[in-house]
Amino acid sequence: RIVFEDPDPVNGFVILPDLKWDASNPNSMYLVAIVHRKDVKSLRDLTRQHLPLLKNIAQKSQHAAQRHGVPPNQLRLYVHYQPTYYHFHVHITIVNFENRGMCVGRAHLLDSIIVNIESVSGDYYQKAMIPFVLGSNDDLWKSWQSWEDTSNTVNGEQGDSSM
Repeated sequence: RIVFEDPDPVNGFVILPDLKWDASNPNSMYLVAIVHRKDVKSLRDLTRQHLPLLKNIAQKSQHAAQRHGVPPNQLRLYVHYQPTYYHFHVHITIVNFENRGMCVGRAHLLDSIIVNIESVSGDYYQKAMIPFVLGSNDDLWKSWQSWEDTSNTVNGEQGDSSM
C-alpha cells in the first residue's frame, strides 16, 4: 500500500512500507522511497541536478513517518551502495531499528549525500571512491571470485583469493 506519493516526474517518488515492516509497530518502522525517474540507478548517478529530488524526499519522508507516529528527529534516511536493485531508492527507518543494511560500507545517510553534493562537488559521487561490503553469497562477489580464479590460473598462480 502507498504511504505517500509525489507524482512529479522529475522530483517525485512513492513511499511504500518495506517488506521487513508489519506496518503497525512504529518502533520498527521501515519505509522505502522509490523515485519516479528511471535515469537514476544508484548513488553514483547523483549530481547537483538531483538536489531538489533528494531534498524533496528528505522533507516529505518526515510527513509520511509522522503519520505512523514517528517524529522527524527519530528518522534515519539512507541509501545503499551497492544497492539491492538499480532503481534509485531511499530507506527510511526509525533510528533505533537495526539491520545489516545499515552497516558502514553499505549505508550512506541522505543528509551526508546532500552535503557532499552541495558543499564538496556537484559531481562528488562520480569521482569519489566509495568502498562497499559484499557478502560471499552476493552475485558481484561470486563474479569477482570467478574472475580472480581465472586470472590466477592464467598467470600460473595458485587460487589464493585472500585479500
